[in-house]
Amino acid sequence: MPLVIFLIFLLIIGYFIATNAGLKIRFINRKNLFITVSILLIFIILVSSVRIVQPGYVGVQVLFGNLNKKVLKNGLHFVFPFVQVVMMDVRTQDYTMSIAKEEGVKKGDDAITSLTRDGLTISLDISVWYKLDPQKAVDVYQNIGTNYVEKIVRPAIRTSIRNATVLYNVSEIFSEKREDLSKKIFDELYANLFEKGIIVDKILLRNIDLPTRVKTAIDEKIAAEQESQKMVYVLEKERKEKERKLIEAEGIAQAQKKISESLNRQYLQWYYIQNLKELLNTQNSKIVILPFDKNLVPLLNLGE
Repeated sequence: MPLVIFLIFLLIIGYFIATNAGLKIRFINRKNLFITVSILLIFIILVSSVRIVQPGYVGVQVLFGNLNKKVLKNGLHFVFPFVQVVMMDVRTQDYTMSIAKEEGVKKGDDAITSLTRDGLTISLDISVWYKLDPQKAVDVYQNIGTNYVEKIVRPAIRTSIRNATVLYNVSEIFSEKREDLSKKIFDELYANLFEKGIIVDKILLRNIDLPTRVKTAIDEKIAAEQESQKMVYVLEKERKEKERKLIEAEGIAQAQKKISESLNRQYLQWYYIQNLKELLNTQNSKIVILPFDKNLVPLLNLGE
């Protein structure tokens, strides 16, 4: 924009100098000079009126310090020649704060340190996916400027994390409450940034780091809990096995009782004869039948 104004100014000054000094150029009189300058002015004005907004951006219009509330969406636009169009990115962006030197937005250790409810210090690596609300781009530019990431996004992330971690003990964060912690951070961060014109899509708790002694204590506690659960399982298994054996023994006892009740004299004689027949029919077997009584049960004392 300053270049356009400067060119127009030079053309006007050049025209007046040429006409007032009576300067005559071959084949060009004052009338032709005026037409030429006019055409050049019109061309410069037309060119300076064209604005192209690339995909993923919106244009904020500024005219002599005043903002136009209408944003320019992606595409070709014709605006007033002296309007300055500020391009603002509305694509989803990532802001990472990490202990790893090359991962975060800032170089070096940029992890967030925070206190828990039980007074321990933890370090968190986090990634936040966010984007500028296109409908609020003018307000963001007016109230914050183009550097809104460092001015409000980064401080809001740090504050939301620290406000959330003080609600949980370390053991909870490292076990069943990690998802709850993530949701708490997201809810507060979303609320804080939405009113400023920034939309938070998602947060990723990538890593939570603890002092070594705390890690050891947590690992020992988890191991003890797992061992306790294992013993409960073993005891329950033994109890069920005992119940199974008792039921089995009761069944056997009842079966034996029924069998003993059914073993009368006639059945045993019949059973003896059947087995004797099978032995006699077996090849290569030698059977010696000893003298026995008239009841055909030589080895059984059935009584009278």
